[in-house]
Amino acid sequence: MLLLFAFASGFLVEQHIDSERQRNESAANERLEAWGDLIQRSLPAADASRETQATAVREWSQKLRFPLALDDANGERVGASDSFLRVMEEGTIKPYPVKFDDGRTLWTFRPGQLRQIGNNARRGGPDRRAQPPPPWPPLPGNLPRGAGLAIVLVVLFIAIAAGAYPVVRRLTRRLESLKQGVEQFGAGQLSHRVEVSGNDEVAAVASSFNVAAQRVEALVQSHRSLLANASHELRSPLARMKMAVSMLDGAAPAQRDKLKAEIDRNVGELDALVEEVLLASRLDGAQDPLHRDRVDLLAVAAEEAARVDATVDAEGQTMIDGDERLLRRALRNLLENARRYGGGVITVLLRPAAASAGETTIQVCDRGAGVPAEMRERIFEPFFRLPGHAEQAGGVGLGLSLVKQIAERHGGSVRCEPREGGGTCFRITLPAG
Repeated sequence: MLLLFAFASGFLVEQHIDSERQRNESAANERLEAWGDLIQRSLPAADASRETQATAVREWSQKLRFPLALDDANGERVGASDSFLRVMEEGTIKPYPVKFDDGRTLWTFRPGQLRQIGNNARRGGPDRRAQPPPPWPPLPGNLPRGAGLAIVLVVLFIAIAAGAYPVVRRLTRRLESLKQGVEQFGAGQLSHRVEVSGNDEVAAVASSFNVAAQRVEALVQSHRSLLANASHELRSPLARMKMAVSMLDGAAPAQRDKLKAEIDRNVGELDALVEEVLLASRLDGAQDPLHRDRVDLLAVAAEEAARVDATVDAEGQTMIDGDERLLRRALRNLLENARRYGGGVITVLLRPAAASAGETTIQVCDRGAGVPAEMRERIFEPFFRLPGHAEQAGGVGLGLSLVKQIAERHGGSVRCEPREGGGTCFRITLPAG
């Protein structure tokens, strides 16, 4: 493309130069014709003696300070100035003919050559300093017209290419490094990051790749942790079920009923665990789209609160846009968590935020032992449980994680706060919609 641009530019420049040269030559020829007409009027007639005509030509050459020569109608030389003869001896400049009406021919030179010729005539010989330099370097052999320009453009192209190579190579080297980094990441090295250098587009791509790689790594790590923790949590109910089934044979009727109840409880725990794991996976991967509709939070809260004997206190607007199934699940998880650890006194508060904020808050408060300040963020991590909470208390540590995912899918947030007088409040903030 650079070579093509160079040749196209050179072609246009040469065409422009040729056009200007032709215009200048045309204008010069017109002036020479006018001067020839003036000299014709001043010279003796064609029937005058040859000596008289030759003397007049030499006189006009001295007056005008440029070489002149005159031929008769038969093409024979009548006379010429000394400056004309010297220039013709040099053989570097061709004269221009001006035809007279009587058939004679006046030989002279174009105005662009007058200064050079005048210097030659005054100094008695050619003035090398007055000669203009050739437009292009001399070429060997009989090369076609424009070959000099082509060679100069090729040299120019090579020079530009040589100068641009370090810059282009630096860019391609960074692209190769970025390519290798992407291949390493794709091969499974999720912790690999590419080097970000400079402030150009390549640096922006490298920075974007690092951000995306970090998100992918976090997502994969989350899925791995979820799978590992779920596998660990599945072992406990399965082991209890295996033991209960093995004890069924030969057990007394009363003992048999207890074993069946234990099996039913473990089956329910397994079912709840699998359901929570699947829901957490769908929410984390954003594969389960929200079915938004108008949801009455007061009605949902009243139904769920009745399951755990909690009180509901609502103020203002309780209608929002959201997925009722997920919002009900988030509220149920908070209420179940409060029932296990909240000391038996549970309150659900529905409050609209400031009108300018356009938000609605759901608070589930209890009078339990509370959550230490340093763990109020960690309790929303999957499978995290506070120290001292035995497994028999129920739950596997996914409930609060699901609450956080559901709130974030609705464009909101959830946080754990201490309650005045003792206990804990879980506050969900949702857009009013």
